[in-house]
Amino acid sequence: MPRSVNSVAKRARRKKVLKQAKGYFGRRKNVWTVAKNAVDKAMQYSYRDRRNKKRTFRALWIQRINAGARQHGMSYSKFMGALKANNIELNRKVLADLAMNNPEAFEAIVNKVK
Repeated sequence: MPRSVNSVAKRARRKKVLKQAKGYFGRRKNVWTVAKNAVDKAMQYSYRDRRNKKRTFRALWIQRINAGARQHGMSYSKFMGALKANNIELNRKVLADLAMNNPEAFEAIVNKVK
């Protein structure tokens, strides 16, 4: 009896990977072995960087809040401690947005916690 191979599934699997590699440069977009490695690596990077993105945004928000607080004579840590003491529950994302786009509202918050 002849050997049976599932070429349909094999082709579908390869097509899926080559579709994911669309837009890559050179052989990475159309040669199966190269494309498979490139897509695997890209998936690792995307998994890692979905987590890193959260860290980098938090760091950016902290820098913006710190800059806004220092304009009103407070450090970031003193400002955040005062917010907690006064039970003002605004997260860093909102505070950073206020500090950057609505300085009057941010100044009102700073004056309230001083």
